[in-house]
Amino acid sequence: MAFFLEKDVIIACIFNKTKERAKMKLKTKELTTCALFAALIAVGAFIKIDIPLPMYTMHFTLQWFFVLMAGFLLGAKLASLSVIVYLCIGLVGVPVFAAGGGPTYILRPGFGFLLGFVLAAFLIGAITEKLKKTNAFTLILPATVGLVAYYTVGAIYFYCMKNFYAATPVSWGIVIVDYCLITVAPDFILCVSAAVFSAKLRPVFEGMLNGYSVKHKAKNKA
Repeated sequence: MAFFLEKDVIIACIFNKTKERAKMKLKTKELTTCALFAALIAVGAFIKIDIPLPMYTMHFTLQWFFVLMAGFLLGAKLASLSVIVYLCIGLVGVPVFAAGGGPTYILRPGFGFLLGFVLAAFLIGAITEKLKKTNAFTLILPATVGLVAYYTVGAIYFYCMKNFYAATPVSWGIVIVDYCLITVAPDFILCVSAAVFSAKLRPVFEGMLNGYSVKHKAKNKA
C-alpha cells in the first residue's frame, strides 16, 4: 500500500513540474513577443514624414501601424505591455522615439500621442478578444476605437503642455485642426492595412501563444 501511495506522489510531482515548465515556456513566449513588437514600434518611428507646423513639427510615422498589429494579434494585456516596454526604453535614453529619447521627452507636447498608444493598444486588444468573428472587416471596429483613444489622449496632453507648461496658449480648434485632422486620414489608412494583415496573421500568433493571450480562435477570413 505504501508503495502505491509513494508512486502516486511521484507521478503527481512529475505532473506538477511539467505544468510549471509549460507555464514558464508560455511566459517566455509572451515576453519574447512583447519585445518583438516593442522593437517593431521603435523601427516604425524611423519610417516617418516630418510635417512642419507653426508651433510644432508633427512626425507621421509607422508606429501606429505596429501598435494596431500588436492589439489585433496579442490581446489587451500583451499589446499594452509591448507599448509600455517601448516607452520605457525611450525614456531611459535610447533614441527610439521619432525625435530622440530621454526622460525630458515627456515635456514635449507630442508625447501625449505616444501615451495614447498604450490606451489604444489595450482597447484594440480587448475589443478584438470579444469579437465572435475576426476578419479584415470586423477588425475595423477596434481599430477605429483605438484611433479615437490615441488622438484623444494626444490632443489633451498637447493642449495641457502648451497652455500650462510651455505657456504658449493654443486653442482647442488649432489642436484639433492642425495637429489631429492633418494626420487622421493617413492613420485610418494604416488601420485598414493593419486589419488586412492581422486577419491573415492571427492564426499564426494564436498557435504560437497557445491561445492564452488571444482567447478567441480566428475564423476563416472573408
